[in-house]
Amino acid sequence: MGIWRCGTIELTCDRPLVMGIVNVTPDSFYDGGRYGCIESAVRHAQGLLDAGADMIDVGGESTRPGADAVDPDEEAARVLPVVAALAAEGGFPVSVDTRHASVAAAAIEMGASVINDVTGFADPKMRQVAAASDAGLVVMHMLGEPSTMQERPVYDDVVAEVKQHLLSRADALLAEGVARERICLDPGIGFGKTLEHNLALMRSLHEFASAGYPVMLGASRKRFIADLCGASAGGPQDRLGGSIAAAVLGAASGAAVIRTHDVAETVQALCVARALSRG
Repeated sequence: MGIWRCGTIELTCDRPLVMGIVNVTPDSFYDGGRYGCIESAVRHAQGLLDAGADMIDVGGESTRPGADAVDPDEEAARVLPVVAALAAEGGFPVSVDTRHASVAAAAIEMGASVINDVTGFADPKMRQVAAASDAGLVVMHMLGEPSTMQERPVYDDVVAEVKQHLLSRADALLAEGVARERICLDPGIGFGKTLEHNLALMRSLHEFASAGYPVMLGASRKRFIADLCGASAGGPQDRLGGSIAAAVLGAASGAAVIRTHDVAETVQALCVARALSRG
């Protein structure tokens, strides 16, 4: 059992934590355009919390394969009002999903207590923002940029290479004075990986957890489910079953945090899986 410290909130990882996704984007691969106004985004977040989410992740830039970059000012305009409204409620961590240091800094000012960076804090400015705050940090692995990451991803040993990359990023944060218990690792399912790469990583989550950091799994509604299951899971809207399977087995394999669009179903599945494993 470990602790993930996110600002003034300490999360105990004695069960899998659930991070609910709120995308305030017009073009995210699953729910783009649904929650574009502040009221609908906050209402959706409250529904996820009522369904059992432990925290909310607010994103203003799609990082789906092939996505174009969003200007940081536009991203900030999308996420900051939602972050501020949620943080004002208090009692749960609000995460900002961003790769831009200016957006992360502004979100922290608005009350965010987690920075979720798909680039793994590669930018020295982002590491400075992290060091100047007390936020929890999600260090994710991505090969290249969203616009190109799925073109021809190649690894000699995907598990070893991704693990080493994440630990080197964590070490860079520690060198900036970031406390170890603030760091969470995410192997980045679908971010510059083939189907076989994704499966290898999900089968080896215990390898990442062995480093002593909580591990996040973000497999919700992703393309690998269609690659495995064919036409029955052709669109993101058809991938709930595969998402639940990945969440349950991912938690059993060492994931401490499950990032998901489908909080109620994921919480229920994890609850039953815990009861059966105890039996």
